[in-house]
Amino acid sequence: MLDAARATVLDFGVRRATLTEVARRAGISRMTVYRRYSDAPELMRALMSREFGAVLAEAQADSDGVVAAVIGTVGRLMEHPLLARLLELEPEVMLPYLVDRVGEFQRGARSALAGWIERAQAAGEVRRGDPQELAAAIELACRGLVIAVRSLSAPQRAAGLRELERMIDAYLRP
Repeated sequence: MLDAARATVLDFGVRRATLTEVARRAGISRMTVYRRYSDAPELMRALMSREFGAVLAEAQADSDGVVAAVIGTVGRLMEHPLLARLLELEPEVMLPYLVDRVGEFQRGARSALAGWIERAQAAGEVRRGDPQELAAAIELACRGLVIAVRSLSAPQRAAGLRELERMIDAYLRP
């Protein structure tokens, strides 16, 4: 179902992604989708959690250290096809998660980052401070680069990532 939802969002965007279309693409009945997800927004939340949670897991697995994990996450998000499509077709869908509230993915990113920070603090690699507060500040700093990706050329994206890396490294250095 989530694969079908992903394909539907990539083709039509979130607002035009219906449970009927997702069911058709998944080769199941609409009622089967409704048994699992009460409505399209719930299905979209599950899809975003899966997609962006995988980005966090990949970055953590591929990275050695907090800064590398953060930059890996941001870089993957900047290239993520689903996020790119959302920002292209429906940036207003993303707006509440940027200005009104912290979404599930952001909470997950902060939690993962706080865990990375705690482990790095224990090893003496990151300065002292509340890991939750440090993680929240870093997540906020990363948001701007991620949402600005469409307005940046490839060289500007690379430069932005390098500068973000320097900023986070300096911020966390003991």
